[in-house]
Amino acid sequence: MTAPAPLHLAPVVGALHPIGLDELVERASLLTRLDRKYMLPIRELPLVLGGLGADVRVLEMAGERHFGYRSVYFDTPELDGYLRTARRRRRRFKLRIRTYLDSGDHYFEVKTSGPRGTTVKQRIPYDGDLWSLNPSARAYADDVLAGAGIDSGGFRFVPTLVTSYRRTTLLLPASDSRVTVDTGLTWTLPDGTGLRTPDRAVVETKSGRAGSEADRLLWSLKHRPIAISKYGTGLAALRPGLPAHRWLPVLRRHFPNVSTALHGSPA
Repeated sequence: MTAPAPLHLAPVVGALHPIGLDELVERASLLTRLDRKYMLPIRELPLVLGGLGADVRVLEMAGERHFGYRSVYFDTPELDGYLRTARRRRRRFKLRIRTYLDSGDHYFEVKTSGPRGTTVKQRIPYDGDLWSLNPSARAYADDVLAGAGIDSGGFRFVPTLVTSYRRTTLLLPASDSRVTVDTGLTWTLPDGTGLRTPDRAVVETKSGRAGSEADRLLWSLKHRPIAISKYGTGLAALRPGLPAHRWLPVLRRHFPNVSTALHGSPA
């Protein structure tokens, strides 16, 4: 069982009506979606969640509403995936093995760029070593990437970053869109170097091109979408020699103790 929800979050989440996983997936799977991400102090979560309305529903499984996630990201030794995103290349990708810590289920996920700024996520169940891709996952990655116009035949994929956090997932019934709230985010390099964000939450809205009611609420509270990628931002924070101009605003605002002086050019 994962750690309990932060004190700022528990009372609001506890008052919401539940929704089961099957119904949530049926109504709002949104594997092709436009994601908007926000980072805000945890102390502001009650105001945000409380302002979404009484009809909001929270994912509940086995009596739990707050779930642990861990992702092992894979990239080439040259960080092709990271650099394509940092340099805003059109054919971008991310590979990860995601573990749902409460159930122990593992999935191999491939994320690519869809049309007009959307993100396409495809995944399969994963069974094997979490620190290297098994043959089935490797073949799946090559197939999905080829479909996105990326020839990965010559790529060698190695683990480059591990993220862990606790997530609460909400359904907004009026628009059948989702909101996820991630707290306790930790980034760790393969050598054990790590960074924690105990006083920040990442709120992500997943909807069509039009902003959801959650987006409009956040905008009214002076929060704007930011370029934060758990993979990109974490790697930039922990490896300051990498080009990271795309993520410098969030690093400077939310991670003032992380030096940005050595970040290179995104050219």
